[in-house]
Amino acid sequence: MSTSTGSAGIVIVGGGLAAVRTAEQLRRAEYDGAITILSEEDHLPYDRPPLSKDLLRGEVDDVTLKPQEFYDEREITVRLGARATGVDTAAHTVALADGTTVAYDQLIIATGLVPRRIPDMPDLEGIRVLRSFEESLALRQAAGSARHAVVIGAGFIGCEVAASLRGLGVEVVLVEPQPAPLASVLGWRIGELVARLHRAEGVDVRTGVGVARVRGHGRVESVVLSDDSEIDTDLVVVGIGSRPATEWLADSGIDLDNGVLCDEVGRTSAPDVWALGDVASWRDKSGHQVRVEHWSNVADQARVVVPALLGGDKPATVVVPYFWSDQYDIKFQCLGEPAADDTVHLVEDDGRRFLAYYERDGAVIGVVGAGMPGPVMKTRAKIAAGAPIADVLGDDA
Repeated sequence: MSTSTGSAGIVIVGGGLAAVRTAEQLRRAEYDGAITILSEEDHLPYDRPPLSKDLLRGEVDDVTLKPQEFYDEREITVRLGARATGVDTAAHTVALADGTTVAYDQLIIATGLVPRRIPDMPDLEGIRVLRSFEESLALRQAAGSARHAVVIGAGFIGCEVAASLRGLGVEVVLVEPQPAPLASVLGWRIGELVARLHRAEGVDVRTGVGVARVRGHGRVESVVLSDDSEIDTDLVVVGIGSRPATEWLADSGIDLDNGVLCDEVGRTSAPDVWALGDVASWRDKSGHQVRVEHWSNVADQARVVVPALLGGDKPATVVVPYFWSDQYDIKFQCLGEPAADDTVHLVEDDGRRFLAYYERDGAVIGVVGAGMPGPVMKTRAKIAAGAPIADVLGDDA
């Protein structure tokens, strides 16, 4: 069955998981028109979670999502080194950095995130950020000769990098302005348990302080914190979060606000333009705009965008957000949408592993577990149903 919409076909801007999953879903839905993926990177689309873990530690060297044969067999064109610089929604074209344009019938924005930088950070050897394959390899090489590292930011990336560097034998200081690691996401109480894990592994966790300046001559030598303490180091990793990669859309007329604004199926304010993944802010069932930066969210959104784009019905399933983080020998898992100001019920804690439920307005809104996959996953249905918190607390009574 032919479902193509014109000679230009569907163009996907972005070279990560969202682009691959969407292209795959299009072919599964029997769309037989042209599909073009425009990626600014020089590698085939690859998996990003291993960048701060397996790849950084040297346990794997290839994180490619699909081999070239996958795209060839499905007649999906992947253009590498093709950085998008703008969109003309009236002409239905994407402008590229090389001065050329690419026509589209339908456009899907999947450009993901770019790491935040610290303003006025000096340009010194030994200061690293982590978002790309090359950056992970460069950090791995630097870690091979480093004795001391300062990781700035104790979000998920910062915590994972700290754990990986400890595994490589590097002495690590983890610096976080919040009261505890992950406090802005999971609250201070669970953040303290994360800090406890890192301290048990030999990480010097400094919370409630920021970075005042970085010193060095040619390469980094020390980091001065806001409490005036100074840490000698030969490696600095900046992990202070990321922002949606939307600069290239500034003059497009597409509505932006902490990402690309979309309706509940990924449709943007511009005709024939869609967005999904980390860059996209979707309208949820309560009418709020929500941007989710989790790996599993991408596949869920692709299964919604594709039927809508092709004129079909959107799935009626209730999706419970899920994410995980590997640190040392512990897998942190989260189901639902917990917030830092929710009521936290810590129901199990053996000093390393723990399980906590999050309550909002009397209902279970999420669960976080460390090293406890079974209890976490069995809570999915109750979170989806908005069950009373007593229902899950009774299970663990």
